[in-house]
Amino acid sequence: MKVAVVKYNAGNIQSVSYALERMNIDFEVTSEPDKIRAADKVLFPGVGEASTTMNFLRSCKLDKVIVDLKQPVLGICLGMQLLCRFSEENNTDCLGVFEERVKKFEPTPGMKVPHIGWNSLTQTKDWIGEGLNEKYVYFVHSYYVPVNAYTVAQTDYIVPFSAAMRKNNFHAVQFHPEKSAEAGEEILKKFMEL
Repeated sequence: MKVAVVKYNAGNIQSVSYALERMNIDFEVTSEPDKIRAADKVLFPGVGEASTTMNFLRSCKLDKVIVDLKQPVLGICLGMQLLCRFSEENNTDCLGVFEERVKKFEPTPGMKVPHIGWNSLTQTKDWIGEGLNEKYVYFVHSYYVPVNAYTVAQTDYIVPFSAAMRKNNFHAVQFHPEKSAEAGEEILKKFMEL
């Protein structure tokens, strides 16, 4: 099995790489379109700022490559947000796989932004995290995707938001499975089994 981890100007590649190494999964970190297209599974992780990252993806033509992928794709954190249509972060047009708008958390007394830490999942539909209802996973984000038709799991922090989404071969999680202990490893394992 060939696994490609999309390399672009967003952090977090290293922690995803360590997680895959721990799981003995053979993978390549690459920004080469042909290698990404040829992979059996594609991970699209990221931590960073939406507009700078989208500009980079467009400059490398990776924006077209990602939306045309037919194999299982897993967007993680910023990767999930970039799979949406638009982000309020610097008013950024994104990839549009999910017809959703990414919003910024409103400052709320007693609730810090960014949202950093462990929160539980509420499963709303069948997904690769099946059986992980009420399990805790690790989040770091200031922007979120509201609950929508593609939401397969949600979390409550300030508002209910999409912890995971799915559309056809595209899977996406707002949390970091590579930092979410056993629950996160289970999600990565099930993704690799798709």
